[in-house]
Amino acid sequence: MKIQRLIPLLLAALLLAACVPATPTPAPSRADRLPPHKYTPQEDAWPPQVAEGWSPPQPLPAPLNTSGGEDSPFLLADDSTLLFFFTPDLAIPVQQQLTDGLTGIWQSRFDGSAWSEPQRIVLEAPGELAMDGCAFVLGEVLWFCSVRQGNAREVDLYTASRVDGLWTDWQNAGALINTSYQVGEMHITADGQELYFGSQRTGGAGGSDLWVSHWSGDGWGEPLNLGETINTWGDEDRPFVTQDGQELWYDGQSLRGLPGPAVFRSLRQPDGSWGPPEEIVSSFAGEPNLSRDGKTLYFVHHYFNADVTQMLEVDIYVSYRMP
Repeated sequence: MKIQRLIPLLLAALLLAACVPATPTPAPSRADRLPPHKYTPQEDAWPPQVAEGWSPPQPLPAPLNTSGGEDSPFLLADDSTLLFFFTPDLAIPVQQQLTDGLTGIWQSRFDGSAWSEPQRIVLEAPGELAMDGCAFVLGEVLWFCSVRQGNAREVDLYTASRVDGLWTDWQNAGALINTSYQVGEMHITADGQELYFGSQRTGGAGGSDLWVSHWSGDGWGEPLNLGETINTWGDEDRPFVTQDGQELWYDGQSLRGLPGPAVFRSLRQPDGSWGPPEEIVSSFAGEPNLSRDGKTLYFVHHYFNADVTQMLEVDIYVSYRMP
């Protein structure tokens, strides 16, 4: 979820809402708030382009993708439950997104033939306001970013625990993560030993860089910059590491001359470092996420008009690794 540019308006809305008593209202339906027109790949002025070895990208079907904004996909370990960020209409003011009862983290399940009607994951108590996104799950713990009262910084990371199938006991991830290390969108490897994240913390190459922190048994160690092989003058962010720990995926500025961000992949080298990245998906693509076997790639694609002056829609796409 690209929430940073919305922060001033969100904070102002939170302060205003804190002065107004909350009145419980029925949860609205996604369908009630969607724009009337759903963009299709045939209308896409800048369709995503993939490298050799991957199938032509396609948007996930309804009811998962809509004419609203679907973003930040994360596939759970069961390979059939997808968490994602949703907001019903990219054109409405951000203050309304904060209070619309719809914008936030949602989930949908794949039964082998179709995706289920998504359901919202509520991570605030009745009467509270929060803007949540960038979900990541390891085991029974959900990590997510949030703008809400009580944050140490503008966007803090939080955790929640899964109990009887529900996410509960949400709490701030703490000062080490949010203040000292300035962890942004993040991914913990399957073995729990490495925390990868994007951050503009001091010591980077420029913009947002990718960093790694190692688990010591007592906590997360001092972050290390991934270095010039991965990080450039631009923004590298939203990392994902495959189940086997051998592939690092992330998004950065396209190096192929196509507009917008692109999805990159780097392979782990024998010495444990990361090798030269390959641009896998280009043209307004980002936030990669793969199935456990590494054969199915989910990513976000932003629809823009021809002169790249207006973002029209955001969908979750899929591409398959070819044999």
